[in-house]
Amino acid sequence: MTLLRDMCYPTPQELGLAARALADEHPGEVRLRQAGTSRAGQPIWVLSVAATATSTATATATAVPVGTAGGDARSVLVVAGAHANEPVGGATALSLARRLLRDPAPRAGCGWHFLLCADPDGAALHRTPRPYSLLDYHRYFFRPPGPEQPEWAPSLLPADRLPPETLALTALIDELRPVLQVSLHATDLGGTWVQLTRDIPGLAEPFAKSAAELRIPVENGASDAAGWPSPGPGIFVIPQPGSEAAGAFHPEDTRLSTWYHAHRYAGTTAIVEVPMWASDLVDDPAPHPDPRGALRMLAARLTADAALVGAARERTRTRDRDRDRDGDGDGDGDGPHPGGFEDPAAAPLLRAVDWTLALIPRITVEWTGAGAPAEATAAYIASIDAFGRRLSLRAAAMLLRVLRAEGHPAAPGLDRLVTGWCEEFAARFGARWIPVATQVEHQSRTVLAAYDRLVAADRATGRA
Repeated sequence: MTLLRDMCYPTPQELGLAARALADEHPGEVRLRQAGTSRAGQPIWVLSVAATATSTATATATAVPVGTAGGDARSVLVVAGAHANEPVGGATALSLARRLLRDPAPRAGCGWHFLLCADPDGAALHRTPRPYSLLDYHRYFFRPPGPEQPEWAPSLLPADRLPPETLALTALIDELRPVLQVSLHATDLGGTWVQLTRDIPGLAEPFAKSAAELRIPVENGASDAAGWPSPGPGIFVIPQPGSEAAGAFHPEDTRLSTWYHAHRYAGTTAIVEVPMWASDLVDDPAPHPDPRGALRMLAARLTADAALVGAARERTRTRDRDRDRDGDGDGDGDGPHPGGFEDPAAAPLLRAVDWTLALIPRITVEWTGAGAPAEATAAYIASIDAFGRRLSLRAAAMLLRVLRAEGHPAAPGLDRLVTGWCEEFAARFGARWIPVATQVEHQSRTVLAAYDRLVAADRATGRA
């Protein structure tokens, strides 16, 4: 396998063009259609690769006409781009579609469907096609607040306020009734892990093998999955409601997300995380000598860091009040943009900053409360350390984009803060870049292994 070290993360527009070319190349097997429209009017594309029907007489596979149910054909739905700052998923989706055309074995009785970018508006605001460092990655960073994220919105909003991106995704699940939904995610720095809404027996072995071959550390103590059942290293099963293990440090209720929408049709969802930069610290199973003490220290640091960002954010509010000549609260008596900012990206960026800053006190309370673990691995504490660093860093980076565009006097100081935090983060964790092609390969292998093991488990129980 050749790893292309200069491969870039594709934009939503590039994904659409590449998918169109693939559909034109394979008109009987591949179909591209629009599943919905984003809030800003961008198309939400779905690429489908048809199931094959195997002839017992000839032992050959023939494609079921694309767009048809194919009798008892199963469906797999792969979701990319649910988080704007995690762009590898689109590249993985295209790579998987091409792989399925070369090797159609996983298509036997199963159609594969790829939501190429679940949040094209967010992806347009996060612009880092080929980041050379953590600082480069954060220069044009964007991650929308939870209520604006397609997968998380149902856990935070009433049904009548769900964004169109969420409605497009849930409608697709209702249409396809997938036996397996795979959501492709990434982390800026750390290791790889998988979250499952139901256990997939046997997945841990091929997952670990792929990670080892590609030199990607397995995240054994992911902060997203604190206390969750783990059938193997880096594999975590989301607990059932009411379980004592259900209280991982989540701002949202995971079980209300679109991950669980597939359960209406007896489906399973796998969330596959891959790092952009790897760190061996998240793969250390040794017991930590003082987890609660470490969490108190990390909570204090996160509180102090958030206060620095909050002070810079308050300076923008003070300046806006001074510029609000007509007293109507828009920051500039006759300006066309809310808050007085000329950059149209300012509004979503500031919503994300404010949501992140408001989230931090809730998280620090969790870290220092009675539920904090008395025993934990070094990997888990390292994962919490990284999580805290990225929260304050993301808020600062998004605020810096707004201030820099406006020539705000607070911008140089915040720029120095962001630069320093990025350098400290990379140094503390020994950040090692994982080429985009390697990220894609690992996610692709994991998706195929998840489907293979799921089918095997169904056969063993007589459900296939």
